[in-house]
Amino acid sequence: MSTPATEASLMTEADEAAVRKAISSTSRPPTASPLSAAFTFGWRGMLKVKHVPEQLLDVTITPVMFVLMFTYLFGGAVAGSTGAYLDYILPGVLVMSVLFTTVYSGVALNTDLTKGVVDRFRSLPIWRPSPLVGSLLGDSVRYLVAGTVIIVLGVALGYRPDAGVGGVLAALALVVVFAFGLSWVFTTLGLLLRSPNAVMNAGFMGIFPLTFLSNVFVDPSTLPAGLEAFVNVNPISILANASRGLMEGTASAADIGIVLATAAVLTAVFAPLTTRLYRRG
Repeated sequence: MSTPATEASLMTEADEAAVRKAISSTSRPPTASPLSAAFTFGWRGMLKVKHVPEQLLDVTITPVMFVLMFTYLFGGAVAGSTGAYLDYILPGVLVMSVLFTTVYSGVALNTDLTKGVVDRFRSLPIWRPSPLVGSLLGDSVRYLVAGTVIIVLGVALGYRPDAGVGGVLAALALVVVFAFGLSWVFTTLGLLLRSPNAVMNAGFMGIFPLTFLSNVFVDPSTLPAGLEAFVNVNPISILANASRGLMEGTASAADIGIVLATAAVLTAVFAPLTTRLYRRG
């Protein structure tokens, strides 16, 4: 007589044989293309925002507070009237709000890394950098949301760009392109540091001084000579100038070229570095 253990072993072998037969009789699904895999991971990033909308609170509420407080508390003293200061500050805060969002690219990647999700991604038969590229594509949607909030607020407060809708869209597109390049810096940081909080702290410690030592809030000509020289060559200042010019219809081709070149350099340097760190694990 067969023992229960023997019967269980036979059933397990039969089940395994049935599974193997079912797999062998089914055609293997095609391998995802690099573009398809990247878009899939981009959609994943957007779904994370859907399920955890708190991710957008500090990158939308904080810039709104800056616009309201700086415009109505300091606008009269800085520019003579709140309306004039709103015309100056809004493109700058648009830049600030989007660039602050780039820090979360590194935070999200580090979170996946510390939770073991990245190890699962590495085991998939896909283009290896697709989780990185897809994540940044999804983050670009967040950049658009953050920028749109500031633009809508400005229009509600009375901001009227001379270049119309086209100029606003061009400025937003330029800021998003620059943010995409900058986000590679923070993904590299996300792979080097040990925790999401460390990435967030280091990211904001770097981007806060650069933002406030720029022409986002004040005209550089009112600053001391040494500080004015630094502000004028700060890439964030050049991006703010280009955004103001696009919205006002007086954009400088040189400013736009510098912004695009800076974004390209950041991508060229940090995208391969991030990919190498990601593959090395």
